[in-house]
Amino acid sequence: MTIPDYQSFMLPFLKILGDRNEHTLQEIYIKLADYFKLTESDRKEYLPSGKQLKYKNRIGWARTYLKKSGLLDQVGRGIFTITERGLNVLNENPEKIDVKFLEQFNEFLKFQGNKNSNTDQIGENKKLPSNLELDLSPEEILDTSYREIRRDLMDELLHTVKSCSPEFFEKLVVDLLIAMGYGGTHADAGQAIGKSGDDGIDGIIKEDKLGLDVIYIQAKRWEGSVGRPAVQAFAGSLERIFRT
Repeated sequence: MTIPDYQSFMLPFLKILGDRNEHTLQEIYIKLADYFKLTESDRKEYLPSGKQLKYKNRIGWARTYLKKSGLLDQVGRGIFTITERGLNVLNENPEKIDVKFLEQFNEFLKFQGNKNSNTDQIGENKKLPSNLELDLSPEEILDTSYREIRRDLMDELLHTVKSCSPEFFEKLVVDLLIAMGYGGTHADAGQAIGKSGDDGIDGIIKEDKLGLDVIYIQAKRWEGSVGRPAVQAFAGSLERIFRT
């Protein structure tokens, strides 16, 4: 069957959380794919960019819209639960949840930068005095909305990066370095060779397009500063490579 649009995923997504338990995003992917009877082919279909599976992308947007509307809450890395507002919505037994339905919530209007949302509500703890609001030009109001949406997007991106697998994160770092101008193409410039959980080299990238020298990299997610033991382990890995 055709993969449903992201709005069609919203109500079933919320119903999964309706048991008040915590659910992982990976679990929700599977349940929604089964609910809509997606075929094996559907589950392997990528976006035109080739970066993400189409059905997961649409479920991801459904999750974002529900979260921005206050219907669900993220309680951990890739872990979600329903809110009281979400339970109230389910108790109303709506036929569907879509963008138009979510526009009843001020938080969603702020996320959308909706022109009907009051300017003094564009962001938490950033209420604008009414006299200042009257002085704002359309460009300034638009800029305020843009910065708020950009901040929300950055938050979502950070959550996504933190919830990805170690293997994906290592590849992401190599891709980032290539995008910064190191090496040439993905085929000849970036080589991810690390394995999850090791202390070795996660990638090799050419210093420039000529490939006269190479840079060895290690990509790990750290909550704080990188300690001396980790640096020493990486140095030891380099020493072992140069000895071979």
